[in-house]
Formats: sequence, C-alpha cells, structure tokens
Amino acid sequence: MRTKWLALSLAWVFAVTLAGCGSSQSSGDADVIRIGQAVALTGDSSMWGQAEKNALEMEVEKINAKGGVLGKKLKLIAYDTRADATEAVNVTKRLLGEGVVGIIGPGQSGVAIAMSSVTEPGKVPLIATTATNPKVTMDDKTSKVRKYSFRTCFIDPFQGTVAAQFAAKELKARTAAVIYDVGSDYSAWLGKYFIAEFERQGLKVVANEAFRSGELDFRAILGKVKEAGPDVLFIPTMQKEAALVMKQSADLGIKARFLGGDGWGSPDLITLGGSAVEGAYFVNLASLDDPDIQNFIKDYKEKYHQDPILPNPVMAIDGLYALIDAITRANSTDPVKIAEQLEKTKDLPVLSGKLTIDPVTHDPLNKPAVIQEVKDGKFIFKAKFVTQ
Repeated sequence: MRTKWLALSLAWVFAVTLAGCGSSQSSGDADVIRIGQAVALTGDSSMWGQAEKNALEMEVEKINAKGGVLGKKLKLIAYDTRADATEAVNVTKRLLGEGVVGIIGPGQSGVAIAMSSVTEPGKVPLIATTATNPKVTMDDKTSKVRKYSFRTCFIDPFQGTVAAQFAAKELKARTAAVIYDVGSDYSAWLGKYFIAEFERQGLKVVANEAFRSGELDFRAILGKVKEAGPDVLFIPTMQKEAALVMKQSADLGIKARFLGGDGWGSPDLITLGGSAVEGAYFVNLASLDDPDIQNFIKDYKEKYHQDPILPNPVMAIDGLYALIDAITRANSTDPVKIAEQLEKTKDLPVLSGKLTIDPVTHDPLNKPAVIQEVKDGKFIFKAKFVTQ
C-alpha cells in the first residue's frame, strides 16, 4: 500500500510539472492572483488557525479595495490541514492544482516539512508562519536550503537562545531544569537549544526530564526537579502540558521561576493552570500589547468582535506582505520568479517590523522575540528581546 501511494504521489508531481501548474496561472485566472493558505481550521490548533484565516481575509479585502496587485485582485483559497501532515499534503496538492502562486502557512513544523515534499518539486513558494524547526527551510539530508520554502518566524535555536539568555540576564538564574515532551520535535529540540545556551553562559542545568506525549501526571519527574532545586524550570511544551506541569509543581512546593516558548501562547494556559501560572514568562512571536501592531488589533476587533489569538495572524500577514512584495518586484505571477524575489527580501515593512530573508537559510534575519509575562490572568508584553 505504501509503495502504491508513493507511486501515485510521484506520478501526480510529474503530471503537475508537465502541466506547468507551478509556473503560472491558467488563462482563465487572468483577472485574479490566487494565493493559497494551508491552515488548521479544526482540531487542537484551530484557535490559531481560525484567527490566521480571519487576518488574511481581512488584509486581502483591504488590498483589493486599493486596487489589488499588478492590477489584479487577490483571491485567497484556504483549506484545513487539521494540523495533520498527511491531510496537509493532500491540501497542498489541491492548492497547486488550483494554480496558486504561493502558499501561506502552515503553523506547525512537521506539517510544513511534509508540505515541502509537494511544493519543492511543484516549484511553488511555501511561506510558513509559526513553524520554527530549522528543517522547515533546510533539508537535513542534503544540508541545503529548500529552494521554495520560506518562513516569517524565528527558529527554535534562536528561541531557545532567547529563553536561556533571558533566564540568565533578566531572571538572574544560575541553575535550571528542563521538562520536555520526548514525542515532539518542537519540544525536544527547543529544550536542547535552551540547555546549550544556558551552559554556554557558564551556568548549570541540574535536571533534564522527559515525558511522553499524552501524559498528564508529571509528579514523578517533578519530584526529581524539586530535589535538584533549580532557579528556573524551562517547559518547552504546548499550553496544556505546560499548565499542568506548573500546577503540579505548585502542589509539590517547587519554588523555581517558570519559563517557556511560543507554544504557551493560548488562553488555555491560564484556564488550565490558574494561579500556578502567575508570574511565568514565555518567548513569543507577537503580543497583543506590542505597540507596533495596535492598528491591526483595532481593525481585527472591529471586524470580528474579538481579539486575535496570536502570534499566527501576525506571522501570516507578514508572509502575505512578503509574497505581494515579491510578486510586485518580479512583475509576474510565475511562482519560480516570485521565489527568486522572496529570497531577496530586504528591510520590507511588515506587521511585526522589518523583514529581511537570509538567502542562505530562507529564515528572517534579526527578528526580535517578544517576552510575555502571565500577570493577573493575562499575557502582558514585557519586552522585545534580541540575543546577544
């Protein structure tokens, strides 16, 4: 069955290449530019995905109201990946079949890597939003950049470094413990990057404990953490696991400061963790309190009557601006020419600041991280932080 699936997939890619699906839009689309969006609209990641889709629809409406791009209207085509790699591959094939010039999303690293198996041979740019694993843009087998894969977010090594430097410089931590999900590449690698930088600072990691995805009781490994007595407990997981770890830590009397990554950025962290998460810090890509994005938040609230769930919408709009800028500079809707211009993106004003794409890695250069604090049951903008 697997062999048959592979053969069919290769046949499809070959057919797409011959048909020129990745090179230009069909003549029937002469009056529009089709932009794809691969986003989780159902499932555990849907709260971010829905906000991401809303944000792009809002921006496309604004751009079209001003005349569109190259004299053409933009048409956003969004499909649900369910944050599932297999479903995302199907979505990608569908989008390429509909003649999109580029795809915004997804937000998950594993999903983005799976999608690149279609977009790379299909020669259509893929701009990931919050997919932070280095393998999204770099092929680990060849150690070469994926020619048609880009992203607007920082990567896990940078995020782990920010977390470790913030712990050392701002929290004055001298010892740290790490609890991570061994079944998640995001969690495992983010933990490793934190440890590498924390130790590079001459500081000590006194505990490094793993659990398996789906576990809800962490008291056994937290007992080891309590015995080690760290100044900081770094929890590079998603919001559910992080909230439970902090709640159970409080029950056990662990006094460490809590610190995490962008996977914490959901109201569920506070709902599940309650008072146990008060005073915790985490690295994020965007914050509702960031003064640079207040106009966007105002427009979003006026249209959808609620705050956007960050950071996905901000990264998606950054990706849209980058794609439009590349289309404009290429003066073409040919995805190959658009990808060539994406690689040359420099000092482009986007929602989160200015975007420059590293042509070697296809990652953004010098993108600051946002540090947020949980205070009075809310996520508070603490500062923008750049590694040193």
